[in-house]
Amino acid sequence: MAIASIMLVDDEIPFVEAMTKRLTRRELEVESAFSGEEALKKLTAGSKTEVVILDVKMPGMDGIETLKAIKSKVPLVEVIMLTGHATVESAIEGMRFGAFDYLMKPCDMDHLIDKVSAAAARKREHEEKIINARIKEITSRKP
Repeated sequence: MAIASIMLVDDEIPFVEAMTKRLTRRELEVESAFSGEEALKKLTAGSKTEVVILDVKMPGMDGIETLKAIKSKVPLVEVIMLTGHATVESAIEGMRFGAFDYLMKPCDMDHLIDKVSAAAARKREHEEKIINARIKEITSRKP
């Protein structure tokens, strides 16, 4: 079984291809998207993605806009922002809009895997709480 199901979102095709190979070897299921728009389309079409690794700087819909849309449409999906152009302001903004974490390119692969594992665990925990709340609601109804 895979450690997590992730989506890698970056406009740099060679980066996505190289990262996909590296992450797949590390027992992650990887889906890729080359724009924020493509990522949203896949996420809202029933993707089983648990964690999105999202580039901040992309043409069109940038990473922050994509993060806001992901959190609006599929709020349980965790997002790790990844950038080669980090500023304190963009990191704070990403965290404010619900990013799980914010990492610099290039990042250590073991560190990224640790963050992905933690983010996937948080998503699963939230899903479990929702299921338990629904079960409790159903079983506490009076006939």
